[in-house]
Amino acid sequence: MEQREAGLATISVFLADDNLIVREGVRALIERYPDLSVVGVADDYDSVIAGAEAARPQVLVTDIRMPPSFQREGIDAAKQVRKRHPGTGVVILSQYEDPEYAVSLLAEGMAGYGYLLKDRVAEGNQLADAIRAVATGGSALDPAIVEALVRPIKAIAATRKVPPEAVDAEVEEVFVKLAEGVSAGNQGALRRLRLLHQAIVDREEQGETLSRLLPSGLAEKLRRDHRGIGETERVVVTVLMSDIRSYSTIAERADPSQLAGQLNTHRAAMNHAILGEGGTVMQFVGDAVMAVFGAPFPQPDHADRAVTAAAAMHERQGAINAHWASDGLPAFGLGLGLSTGEAAAALLGSAERLEYTLVGDTVNLCQRLQQLAGKGETVLSEATLRAVTMPVSAEPLGSQLLKGRATPVVVYKIAAQAAGAGPSRR
Repeated sequence: MEQREAGLATISVFLADDNLIVREGVRALIERYPDLSVVGVADDYDSVIAGAEAARPQVLVTDIRMPPSFQREGIDAAKQVRKRHPGTGVVILSQYEDPEYAVSLLAEGMAGYGYLLKDRVAEGNQLADAIRAVATGGSALDPAIVEALVRPIKAIAATRKVPPEAVDAEVEEVFVKLAEGVSAGNQGALRRLRLLHQAIVDREEQGETLSRLLPSGLAEKLRRDHRGIGETERVVVTVLMSDIRSYSTIAERADPSQLAGQLNTHRAAMNHAILGEGGTVMQFVGDAVMAVFGAPFPQPDHADRAVTAAAAMHERQGAINAHWASDGLPAFGLGLGLSTGEAAAALLGSAERLEYTLVGDTVNLCQRLQQLAGKGETVLSEATLRAVTMPVSAEPLGSQLLKGRATPVVVYKIAAQAAGAGPSRR
């Protein structure tokens, strides 16, 4: 407390991240320093805007992807806060070592902006130094972003049969100078960094880029169909969403490292269950999983596959819970939702950052159905039940008026004791 007692000013920080564990960990890192104080927290776009408006912090520290759509809400919220209060410093914490996010953040100017990688913020004073820098109009760019740009340039040299050592020093020097210029607020350096990054992207083979960014097999489909960015395709699918019940309570009481290990085990098991039925895992977000059956490749029996995968997910998690019990670890109780119908599938983003996405009422309904499911239960729409061709023991729940919908929806529940009874399709 020596600095505060000496009368030095304290920098107020507003912190945003939808993951409770990450958020509290970052809060602890920030509050180690007497000259930094967290004055508020948020976990989605709306609460960032409202919270920052109420707290008027000097610096906003935020994740990139948050509810409601887990795209780039953090960057969008930061820009909105800066628009309302231009003097607010911003530090983006990202798990993505992709320069495009950093370049997007800094596109309108560097002053008061920082971009750091989450897995490096605990190293030394990096986070604290970045907060102090942006609070006074400076900027901070993670060195790993520079390295991410360096690697493909070296690869290009290799394809031209130029020894890597012949260009190593020159490439490093160019990027170090550009990065220093960006951090110093040099607009020209930022433009050159953008141009150099674009040159790298343009020289990469399209197929290699797509294969690296998209779910297995999808890149080949897109190349074969010549489907462009932003072009949509109408598909009939079954969407699956799962969530761990009472996860916030578990997280509150668990050791963070222990919980991270449990999440890793859980995700691996869910991934196997979904892929085992030919599904495509769209997202892992915190404790939630989203998958689709019937896209990107048509599957006439997508509803059967989804129901079977849901049963396998419950069964696998049950086996994991039994093992955890012997170690004194908390069990994960899953609630699943299934929704069948039309959706629009699209490759969204830019040539540098692509994401295969499903949008439409079928997706939104699935999320609401998942919220109705208790531990070990699967709640499905009437359309899903009609599309299933195998025997399913489902209990009618009648018409339900779900949040965000104007008309009731008829839904059904596969009870916990029947969740593992579905036939395997392997």
